[in-house]
Amino acid sequence: MVGLLHDFGKYSDRFRFYIQSAVGLLNSDDPNYLNPAKWKGKVDHASAGAQWVWNHLNSSDVLSCLVKELLALCVCSHHGGLIDCLDVEGTDRLVERMNKSDGDTHYAEACEKADKLIIDRIEELRDSDLSGTLKPLLDKIKTQATTSMLCMFWIGLLVRYVFSCVVDADRTDTADFENPEDASLRFLGKYPHWKKLVDCFETHVSGFKPDSEMNLKRCAISDACLKKSESEQGLRYLTVPTGGGKTLASMRFALHHALKHELDRIIYVIPYTSIIEQNAQEIRDVFSKNKSLVVDEIILEHHSNLLEKNDTKRNRLLSENWDAPIVFTTSVQLLEALFGGGTRGARRMHQLARSVIIFDEVQTIPINTVHLFNNAINFLTTVCSSTVIFCTATQPLLHAVDPKKGAVPYSPQRELVPYESLFKAFRRIEVVDARIAGGWSVSDVGKRMETQLEELGSVLFIANTKKDAKLIFDETEGLVKHRYHLSTSMCPAHRLEILRRVKICLRRRWPVVCVSTQLIEAGVNLDFGCVFRALAGLDSIAQAAGRCNRNNRREIGRVFIVNLTGEKLDKLPEIQLAQKEALRVLDDFKVSPESFGNDLISPKAIELYYQYYFYQRAGEMDYRVKAKDFGRDDTLLSLLSTNRLSVQEAQRTGRAEPNRVLNQAFKSAGKYFKVIDAPTEGIIVLYKGFGKTEGEAEVLIGKLAAVFDLAEQRKLLKKAQRYSVNIFPYMRQKLDAKKVLYETQPGSGIWFLDEQYYSSDSGVCTEAVEEMGFKEA
Repeated sequence: MVGLLHDFGKYSDRFRFYIQSAVGLLNSDDPNYLNPAKWKGKVDHASAGAQWVWNHLNSSDVLSCLVKELLALCVCSHHGGLIDCLDVEGTDRLVERMNKSDGDTHYAEACEKADKLIIDRIEELRDSDLSGTLKPLLDKIKTQATTSMLCMFWIGLLVRYVFSCVVDADRTDTADFENPEDASLRFLGKYPHWKKLVDCFETHVSGFKPDSEMNLKRCAISDACLKKSESEQGLRYLTVPTGGGKTLASMRFALHHALKHELDRIIYVIPYTSIIEQNAQEIRDVFSKNKSLVVDEIILEHHSNLLEKNDTKRNRLLSENWDAPIVFTTSVQLLEALFGGGTRGARRMHQLARSVIIFDEVQTIPINTVHLFNNAINFLTTVCSSTVIFCTATQPLLHAVDPKKGAVPYSPQRELVPYESLFKAFRRIEVVDARIAGGWSVSDVGKRMETQLEELGSVLFIANTKKDAKLIFDETEGLVKHRYHLSTSMCPAHRLEILRRVKICLRRRWPVVCVSTQLIEAGVNLDFGCVFRALAGLDSIAQAAGRCNRNNRREIGRVFIVNLTGEKLDKLPEIQLAQKEALRVLDDFKVSPESFGNDLISPKAIELYYQYYFYQRAGEMDYRVKAKDFGRDDTLLSLLSTNRLSVQEAQRTGRAEPNRVLNQAFKSAGKYFKVIDAPTEGIIVLYKGFGKTEGEAEVLIGKLAAVFDLAEQRKLLKKAQRYSVNIFPYMRQKLDAKKVLYETQPGSGIWFLDEQYYSSDSGVCTEAVEEMGFKEA
């Protein structure tokens, strides 16, 4: 019904004249000519179909009301994104749109001129049991969503699902009409059979040699996941110590589970672009061994840090709607698909149905999105026939939050492996609470790192701030030949090169020191003899510990928790609060270490930490919005469900419509929703690589300075993302004052940094770097 009606208004002469003018069939002398530049986006072709629904569908009960509102909303919103039903001021935007004048919507003309075949079909659908198609889904929602808020939130997701379907179909048909060659690149759900992928994967797994105690444990985890893949669909937990091989184990479960339940795709969600390529490549390598499989027809990567060899036209095309059997993407992209404004992210939402969705490092889900996230997971597993896996070594208590606002289910039976015994078996490090009165000075840190380097051969220090990381890195000068620094002040290409060099040193057992911010903690496959972690949340400490003695090559690895003197966390309140709750657990441990199994990062310690931490932050989990930004204090959880405050305002002003079902402020919520709420700006840096006189970044900047075609400019910008760094406003001001930021073209808004202000050691600097270019390490 939505598909047939979404462009109903295009039957009008006004729209026909606009299109003919745009393609040159009408010239400016013709009385019917409409200037395309002036009229672009101003000829309303979406409202007429919604008005047909509004005028022809009955609303005799709540269910038929919902069907009518859902259809009208999706039809009239399909170009700009879901509109508000009730906006912040309590104005009924949906009814306002339905009452739009005929002179603007051309409704009567469209009804008169529409193809008889179309009219007959939509009337046939109108007279069918439209409500009956929705009832089984609503019954599921009513059974599982126990409050009116949760029920309306799930119904809002159902609206977004239908909206996603029509937007994707519309965009795909349009693109393939304009570029017929694109159609041949699409899979349209016609993927290699899961059995073929499963057989290939099992051939790879059969080659594993349990030649060490660690590999024996990894094989046991993988086998447990295989066994559980026969289970029913729903939410599952894979709580595995770092280094337990959860990437391959979770993918093994997903492949067999998708085969068993005849699902459509597997979506692997990773929090950071710094590790997504590593995980995707690991799975690529498995399938590339089978010459009868074309890896590019199996794995789709959708993230900003994509290697050029994988950034094909097909990959870019399929990223628009995740049309592939296995998709690797980021949590940012997935949350945007569920809650973001506009149509780009929403277009992908329907692909989350009938899927296995793996969340790697699920503890990194932003705290303010917890209830939105939980409700979406419950909707996907209950209504959309999907299976979700929460993967991490530090499982957050997403099941223990306020159930009235949305908590996920939990039981030991949902665990894919018996994690309590696993953590004891994987114990290969000693975590030491090394805090001292007054804190550690930079000099103290340097001396202790030196002694550990002599004893264990490799040392990693993870700081909370870029400033502390740089100070400690400088303190290690002269300590060892191979010393490296990692921070988000470096562009992605630079960080990947540093990681590559660190891995070489560790593999060859060369003495090496690395000082990093927390970007190194999750998912980066490194194996240091000793790790120092500046005091942070216990989850961060446990993740840092995963970089120590990862492959059990030493009898024991050491992790020191240190409190740095003079550490300033005023601008990092999340770390500050996490520190506070971690201190409570550290103090509890001192009193009774045996109750934690004598392990500071045992599952019991992590659970207690999350109890403390979630209790303190419970008031933030429904995504608060503030009056100064939004017009009133509210939450996105409310705006996307009952929208109570808008309903009250509508009632107060006498604007409330009787018998309305949908009151959500979809557009307002989507506009406000940000996964990463940081006021940063991207700039391109002249990273050349070590020992090179010219790099790709320099070539790209030259091309960006010369190109005027917008499509070519976007293509170049995509490549340039690997050489971009996000800077905060205070850094921008300092660099502007020194006149070292240059625009590729006047008015382009694309800026690049003078090479003297980019260091091979620390990335973007606000003072000139002494050396020109990059030194060889």
